[in-house]
Amino acid sequence: MMRSLRLLAAAGPFLLIAGCGEAEEPRPEPLPRPVIYTVVEPHAIAEAGFTGTVEPRYSTGLAFRVLGRLTSRPVNVGDLVKKGDTVATIDPSALDLAVQSARADLASAEAQFASASASEERQRALLASNSVSQAVYDAARQARDSAAAGLEKARAGLNRAEDQRGYAQLRPDFDGVVSAVHAEVGETVAAGQPVLTVARPDIREVVVDVPDRLDGLLTPGAGFEVQLQADPSVTGRGTVREVAPQADPQTRLRRLRIALDDPAPGFRLGATVRVAHRSAGTPPVVLPASALLDMEGATSVWLVDPQSLVVKSRPVKVVQRLDDGFVTEDVPVGSYVVSAGVHELAEGQKVRLEGEGKHN
Repeated sequence: MMRSLRLLAAAGPFLLIAGCGEAEEPRPEPLPRPVIYTVVEPHAIAEAGFTGTVEPRYSTGLAFRVLGRLTSRPVNVGDLVKKGDTVATIDPSALDLAVQSARADLASAEAQFASASASEERQRALLASNSVSQAVYDAARQARDSAAAGLEKARAGLNRAEDQRGYAQLRPDFDGVVSAVHAEVGETVAAGQPVLTVARPDIREVVVDVPDRLDGLLTPGAGFEVQLQADPSVTGRGTVREVAPQADPQTRLRRLRIALDDPAPGFRLGATVRVAHRSAGTPPVVLPASALLDMEGATSVWLVDPQSLVVKSRPVKVVQRLDDGFVTEDVPVGSYVVSAGVHELAEGQKVRLEGEGKHN
């Protein structure tokens, strides 16, 4: 036992020297990670196209303010109307009777006021000669004031009856075109029930439904190229004015309203058009779905510097998701984009370009 300890103690320095020698050996540098890449080419431009219709921005349903039977409607769908034109009337018999009744009430109120005024003047003269008491005069004055209030009420009633008589004619508040008819002659229409719809043809816009997943298009101000489907030579431009706050629960489509910039005469109301997204800056390109790094709601891609062969993360906004890729406007043409293994890379990591992946 003692001999074994002596041998171990004698060999100790040699073991330490050997151990130190192994720790001082330099570690080899990690080899660059091979990656598959894609070069962004100028011909890889994507346009999101949809079909829509031209509609007026301002459209008003005209309705009577009083109940009545429709006696005339001289306009039909497509007719141009001017502000103040009579486009429909109802039977005014009941309204005429109301005006006559209000005039009779006014005449009665005027007579009562004249009688009360004369009585008040007589009582005032008698009060001055101490022929009547103050209480008698106060009663006469109160009767005159009450008659004056009744006269004002009768005048207001006549004005209201005459206004309602004017409600028997339906008139638009602006120049426009009749886009819809909701009632026919002979029908009894209630107050507020639409009879006609008049649209302003001078201010037009395109209404189109797009998939809810196209986040890049669902922003006000996004540009679109517009083309008339019946005549492709008729083109125009527009910008998104309004985006529906939520998608249709069944179709998952969201409605866009695109305001037309100086539309051509060919863009008539109801015309079918084709709209395509117009990029304001870098043209959109298509990249493979495997190149997109989506983490915690943030989307990005890895760009490779062809000189230093170092990867760098670049945030991107997905304009449109396709079956095998996605559309973005944040990657310049000619960039080297990693198209495989994006979850295994780190910022500033050295890579080796193994091969170029093709994406159609």
